[in-house]
Amino acid sequence: MKRNLQPIYLFADSQLLFWSEAGRRFLDSIRQLVKRDSPQAAYIGASNGDEPQFYSIFEAAMDAIGIHKRRMLLRSFSAEEQSFLREADIILLAGGDVERGWNVFVETGMRESIIRRYDEGAVLMGISAGAVQLGLYGSIERGASPAELLGMFKLVPFVIDAHDEARKWGRLRRAVGLLDGTAQGIGVPTGGGAIYYPDGRLEAIRYPLYQVSVEGGKSNDAWLLPKQASVDKSERDALTDSAS
Repeated sequence: MKRNLQPIYLFADSQLLFWSEAGRRFLDSIRQLVKRDSPQAAYIGASNGDEPQFYSIFEAAMDAIGIHKRRMLLRSFSAEEQSFLREADIILLAGGDVERGWNVFVETGMRESIIRRYDEGAVLMGISAGAVQLGLYGSIERGASPAELLGMFKLVPFVIDAHDEARKWGRLRRAVGLLDGTAQGIGVPTGGGAIYYPDGRLEAIRYPLYQVSVEGGKSNDAWLLPKQASVDKSERDALTDSAS
């Protein structure tokens, strides 16, 4: 099968679905990737238990860019929903609980369907837990027990975490440490996002991305700045403090 890969979008939360800069909606750039006159968009709320109020946010975002053929795909993943997913131009994986959503993907066959549609040219977006799921591993922490790494879609070659800057990206640091230098981590801050391109480039959207790697048992931190942004010294110091 010939692959026709589109960029993958990783959002910390829903803010970028409605963000505009210089009078242009960010989602307009995603709509332009879809060439069909009447595209359709699939929302998968497995990670939040298919809560309808979160789907309504997605509906409002799609209305804003003129996409009216959309559907929430439920855990039941009926034959009709499977058919809709096979034709979806945009697929959004919602936030919630990483492990809960991943179990649904595996048990229902959604995992294979999502990968197949991505290979055929669909645009994938992940919000919070959905962004984590598009990366290499999810870090599953249960109380005082050591963290476990759960394999994810691995369509983005990084360990992803989102909106954890208040805890200084500790969960992400621990996850990358468990991998002993074999993978880097990317932290997407509240209100921010990242685009992973098919050629391997990673672009920060709106706010800087936190990057962490481990070499020789030592953690190395860095920041990837948005192309359009400049971060003054005081803001950069605050970002550095959040990771220290």
